[in-house]
Amino acid sequence: MLVDFVKSALVTLLVTVDPPGLAPIFLGVTHGMSKGERAQVAWRAVAIAFGILAVFGFVGDAVLRALGISLAAFRIAGGLLLFYIAFEMVFELRTKRKSSLANTAITVDHIRNVAAFPLAIPLMAGPGAITATILLAGRANGDPVQSMALLAVVALVCGSCWLVYLAADRLAALLGVTGEIVLTRLLGVILAALAVQFVVDGVMEIGRGVK
Repeated sequence: MLVDFVKSALVTLLVTVDPPGLAPIFLGVTHGMSKGERAQVAWRAVAIAFGILAVFGFVGDAVLRALGISLAAFRIAGGLLLFYIAFEMVFELRTKRKSSLANTAITVDHIRNVAAFPLAIPLMAGPGAITATILLAGRANGDPVQSMALLAVVALVCGSCWLVYLAADRLAALLGVTGEIVLTRLLGVILAALAVQFVVDGVMEIGRGVK
């Protein structure tokens, strides 16, 4: 069961964060920076995103309870949100939105806080990734082993983003325009299926509660 949980968590967060899709945006927001400066931006962005996702993974459920929101309702809402993100990925709307956010950040912050915005928030630790982390933490049901496994998965996904940032130049040349489009749409279809599963799980949990 632990292996299945880890697989589900890894796939969910990977397709939600979409590390390969962040490569061209990273290149855009760090334009004009040296290799060392880009490495510093990458480290800061990864550290901030990991911290945000880890916090929501551990206290997200408590926050929901304080607000009077059931985990089942959040599963359904989160599933719908993830499905919307999947829709954007399949129909190439997400890349345009991410690029728009990145361009705004360059204009407003003049690169000084580019690691925090837009790389860490909202491109890495955005609403979709936060939602997925809370849902996965709820699926762990307080099991310390699964909770630590989820934390390790979050670290692994953030680490993959760091590797993508460091290899952004080579990755962009390797994928090309066609490769990036195909990969993004494939990940979008997978995410859509996972999103539907979240909704089904939430509806079934509400159904059991009614009975």
